Amino acid sequence: MSRITIIGSGLGGLTCGLILAREGHDVTILEQQTRPGGCLQCFSRSGVKFETGMHFIGSAEPDQLLGLILRYLEVYDKVRLQPLDPQAYDIVVIDGEEFAYPKGYDKLTEALTRRFPHEAENIQKFLKLVKDVANASAMHRLSVDESDFVLTTRYQMESINSVIDKHISDPLLKRVLVGNLPLYAGIKDKTPFSTYAFITDFYVKSAYRFADGSEALSDVMIDLIKSYGGRLITARKVVRIECDEHKARAVHTADGTRYETDYIISTPHPARTIEWLTDTKLLRPAYRNRIRGLPNTLGAFSLYIKFKSGAVPYLRSNYYEYPEGDPWKCDRYTDENWPLGYLYMHFSRDETTDTAKTGVVLSYMRYDDVRQWEGSEPMKRGKEYEEFKRRHAERLLDVIEQRHPGFRDLIDVYYTSTPLTYRDYTGVEGGGMYGIAKDISLGAAGRVTHATRIPNLYLSGQNINSHGILGVIVGAVITCSEFVPIDKIFSQIKSFYTSSLAQ
Repeated sequence: MSRITIIGSGLGGLTCGLILAREGHDVTILEQQTRPGGCLQCFSRSGVKFETGMHFIGSAEPDQLLGLILRYLEVYDKVRLQPLDPQAYDIVVIDGEEFAYPKGYDKLTEALTRRFPHEAENIQKFLKLVKDVANASAMHRLSVDESDFVLTTRYQMESINSVIDKHISDPLLKRVLVGNLPLYAGIKDKTPFSTYAFITDFYVKSAYRFADGSEALSDVMIDLIKSYGGRLITARKVVRIECDEHKARAVHTADGTRYETDYIISTPHPARTIEWLTDTKLLRPAYRNRIRGLPNTLGAFSLYIKFKSGAVPYLRSNYYEYPEGDPWKCDRYTDENWPLGYLYMHFSRDETTDTAKTGVVLSYMRYDDVRQWEGSEPMKRGKEYEEFKRRHAERLLDVIEQRHPGFRDLIDVYYTSTPLTYRDYTGVEGGGMYGIAKDISLGAAGRVTHATRIPNLYLSGQNINSHGILGVIVGAVITCSEFVPIDKIFSQIKSFYTSSLAQ
């Protein structure tokens, strides 16, 4: 079997490591931070735990796609999941009016039709299109041969708003349908409809939180990797990938260690990978320039709140609130009118009283807003940066207070982070929430494939295929198909669906 070195211990790296170690390969995972997990990491302050990235997941019931994949990865029964409200897992608030997203296409069709009866036929046709586009992918069908590549390709080249405009007439309904924009940082006229379809389909089938934080998933995956003979080495910052004239030979880390290897899978942003390949001509200058020039998704300003004990009922819904009434405008904020929208969620449920210990509020923030501090170290950025964060926290709280009077009185203490924080702790380029931005204007040039021109160097992570737990795992499966036949992986995943039917 082959020696495989994986750079990065986020979800992509851990998924690749688990699949390949289980197949008998000699797997070594190198992580630059002292803590593994990437965006699966949690952190603790004032005795409570906060999520950093994996806030909630979808399609996680045993016979649904993510549930099947987690069973294939042997982790499903080792993590605790909490279901969100099946009547309103998402609540979109526009101009003060609430629109609930219930679980299931039939229920969602019914809810939207009840509020917009004049759009009944359009709603039904539109949601059928969402389902059809999502199901056209090979991964959703667990089959390479049956995939509808024409349908998938078409809607990778049409923007979300252009497709909605073709199917929906009511201006308010159009805004309601894109109320979940923060889940993919969509940009008007740029983000492809396929992205919208995959995300919407993923959550409408079921929605859950990790009861013990998403770090529980990384902990389980690491234990499994080790049980199959794999290794995870933290505090190993990669500085160079050594190549000869034909292929990659070794990975070098900042402590002077050289890891000779047969194959490399790099999971950070592709821009980091090409920085480690400065002494090889195996990558063309055009490829390097294209990777460097790819746009990244917006970052977020995050407000982490510890509530007063027993003060706040635990919400099983995610609130997307748009005081200005238009989700598409949120990325076009100015210094004067920020924030134009936010996503509000609860975590750390108190099981004895069913109250929330913590809440998280996210609002878009551009990396340029914090670029002046990018050369500084975490916790040492200075008074101006701390004042910047405090000012934005208070402005965000002002907006929330207008919608929820008395909200401030429920807070025990709060903490903040910016795209700069996210960049430094998770290694995400420019602190973007979801890696490389999908942009229909770039066509195929805007997509990064898992294979590179270096024959034994592959890529994985949220920049390959798609972001989020399902997108990253699917991307990892695609990468692993270079070592394990994809039909074998699909067959193994399908076997869990068959077994669930038998039960």
